[in-house]
Amino acid sequence: MRQLQCFFLSLTRIADLKDKPFEVGPFPRERWATGDYAMGEITSGHRPNIKLELCDGRMVEGMPGDRVVGALGKRCATLEGVGSWEDIGKDLSMHSMTAAGLLGKVTSISQYSPQPLPLRYIGHLTRNGGKLSMLDFAEPAEPRKLHTPVVLLVGTSMSSGKTMTGRVVIHELKRLGYSVAGAKLTGAGRYRDVLTFSDAGADHILDFVDTGLPSTIVEPEEYRKRLRQLLSRISALNADVLVAEAGASPLEPYNGAVAIDEIGDNICCRILCASDPYAVVGVQTAFDFRPDLVAGPAANTSAGIALVKKLTGVHALDITSTDSHAELAQMLRQKLEQ
Repeated sequence: MRQLQCFFLSLTRIADLKDKPFEVGPFPRERWATGDYAMGEITSGHRPNIKLELCDGRMVEGMPGDRVVGALGKRCATLEGVGSWEDIGKDLSMHSMTAAGLLGKVTSISQYSPQPLPLRYIGHLTRNGGKLSMLDFAEPAEPRKLHTPVVLLVGTSMSSGKTMTGRVVIHELKRLGYSVAGAKLTGAGRYRDVLTFSDAGADHILDFVDTGLPSTIVEPEEYRKRLRQLLSRISALNADVLVAEAGASPLEPYNGAVAIDEIGDNICCRILCASDPYAVVGVQTAFDFRPDLVAGPAANTSAGIALVKKLTGVHALDITSTDSHAELAQMLRQKLEQ
């Protein structure tokens, strides 16, 4: 008989769950909260090829009866799915709403998106009768003001090319001789995104998971508190430059506007990754955000680049083409030396 697996998904990477014992059991519903660590069992509704992201970033595929450990959270992805732990009903059915183990009940999903992993709630992780939460494992940081210049990546939506653009930006900054910190400030926790920054050469990588948040859909003041902890940790690194990705767009409920407000004085270069040229106009108008450069699918062709220029007056680059990288590097150097 096959021995069933228990997968610790990447939202548990800040915790000691694989090294120290814990108990698992139902916990009073009125005491559930965002960030709680919980266990679910993969149900028979599981479809093949749904991948799970482990603490080291490796992707695996579970099978019905296997168990996963993740964290309760919320998601509001414009192009994929929407859901929350608050929507889990009395039947205790739920989903891993991301491969990283963001646990909740999906209430809306795009027909073009892969189906989420179906789970049955087994219980909360506890020690000595107290539930375990991501916040229990977030390392406190001595408050520091951020002085590091920031290259800010903002998107018109999810899947607008932010992470890919960040990878190229980091690569060029390293070629120029800078020490680089790469961080994801908002979004839903996936280790893959910041690991991509590391693969590009970033000397340090961090994200909001390090501060105890499974996603940044929380009250603005709670997010601001956690973000300041993250920025304090970044400041202590003394990197020459921070490449910071604000996942999704500033108008979505991931607190992108708060992130930009907190780092505003440090921003030396703003790159807007856009799904199409008209989306650039939308962000500029709705959020009063004027980028220094447009990248992403809006700039994938000469026609798109020309239309961005015509509509907004902003220069755009096809970052996917290595022919553009020398121009990108020159712009980054100029911005950092101003």
